[in-house]
Amino acid sequence: MTNLTNLTIAEARAKLKAREISALELTESYIAAIEKAKILNAYVAETPDQARAMAKASDAKLAKGEGGSLEGIPLGIKDLFATKGVHTQACSHILDGFKPGYESTVTQNLWDAGAVMLGKLNMDEFAMGSSNETSYYGGVTNPWRRHNSNAQLVPGGSSGGSATAVAAHICAAATATDTGGSIRQPAAFTGTVGIKPTYGRVSRWGTVAFASSLDQAGPITRDVRDAAIMLKAMASVDDKDTTSVDLPVPDYEKAIGKSVKGLRVGIPKEYRPDGLSSEINAVWDKGAQWLKEQGAEIVEISLPHTKYALPAYYIVAPAEASSNLARYDGVRYGLRVPGDDLIDTYEKTRAAGFGPEVQRRVMIGTYVLSAGYYDAYYVKAQKVRTLIKQDFDKAWSKVDVVLTPATPSAAFAPGEITDPVQMYLNDIFTVTVNMAGLPGIAVPAGLSSEGLPLGLQLIGKPFDEETLFQTAYVIEQAAGKFMAKNWW
Repeated sequence: MTNLTNLTIAEARAKLKAREISALELTESYIAAIEKAKILNAYVAETPDQARAMAKASDAKLAKGEGGSLEGIPLGIKDLFATKGVHTQACSHILDGFKPGYESTVTQNLWDAGAVMLGKLNMDEFAMGSSNETSYYGGVTNPWRRHNSNAQLVPGGSSGGSATAVAAHICAAATATDTGGSIRQPAAFTGTVGIKPTYGRVSRWGTVAFASSLDQAGPITRDVRDAAIMLKAMASVDDKDTTSVDLPVPDYEKAIGKSVKGLRVGIPKEYRPDGLSSEINAVWDKGAQWLKEQGAEIVEISLPHTKYALPAYYIVAPAEASSNLARYDGVRYGLRVPGDDLIDTYEKTRAAGFGPEVQRRVMIGTYVLSAGYYDAYYVKAQKVRTLIKQDFDKAWSKVDVVLTPATPSAAFAPGEITDPVQMYLNDIFTVTVNMAGLPGIAVPAGLSSEGLPLGLQLIGKPFDEETLFQTAYVIEQAAGKFMAKNWW
């Protein structure tokens, strides 16, 4: 029999329904695989006993011919999602020991669909990072290696644990979040598929907030079909999240395999900045050619305010973070460092509890919101955000979907980028999507000369994730699938 952890969700689902395998067997295979892959540091909390109990419950349902769309499928959950009675710390020291008494809407939707929880996945602290080096629990190791090298590489961030776990086959799929590229960038670095849905498609309730007007949850999976299955289960309207939109959730899987003949694919000229690597350019051109060969029309477009997206994002996101993170004070839960008085306790707790990157962004955010600077920075950044959205609105009259690179490079080594601004440039192709509230998907499209995954990004109209799955599947079929060599 095929190693059970090599099965995609779709393949495992078929075998489970046919009773060829049991949910418990599948779950035990993943528990064993996690044990062998500790060196990757993908999990910060494992829940094997809970996973077995959930798998047994799934087997009971399957035996009766019942069960949800993810019945018996073992998943990893990013540490940003509240899981009742289970470690939920956003990989920050300041939330030490926190185990919520409630379940996030996303995870509840997954458990309602029959999924099994393997544990909580590592991430950049409070989702602030592009390399998974800011986690209180240490960095995550990318399962990929350069040709003829055993040097470690980062998996991207902030959802680095999710991307690594999926790529290393130590979960069937994973939840993730994306504020400026934190699903799509790590997916591109690990040869996996990651979709950031339209803002409002997936409830944010019970998900630790970074920047509330930008955050959106989505899945990281092994292929496009699995991403469609996962998003269908994750998405819902939610009374507890006033930003969630009351629209029917389509059966995204039905978009897989549909022809792209006549589809208009936009190529934005602003996404070819000076110094863009020839390899990224080449894979981008190849992706456009694949779509053209399948009958799509390639159209050059202009998104003129793209060049302002990154600086505007790094005003808006830290400003919202400084407001959201003000609630962590060491009084009611998490880390508490006693001080001489209440203010001293706040200061000592935050100094000890927040890592350097979180402190940096909180200080930037507090500065841009302060008297005398609010209009000069925050208000101006919000105006730029409107212009970025208007660029896309105009483009939709000419094209149905936009094709761009997902990242400016392949995965890099830990410690290779120490300049924060240089690190922020990893989000150059992804932040526009969050600023405009649009859906975007990263799909593997090839390998670099060093043998590392390179991803392409597709950007869609609001709530048109179906076209993204339809188009991404064509690229996936043309590119073939890529798998990290099992060295660990």
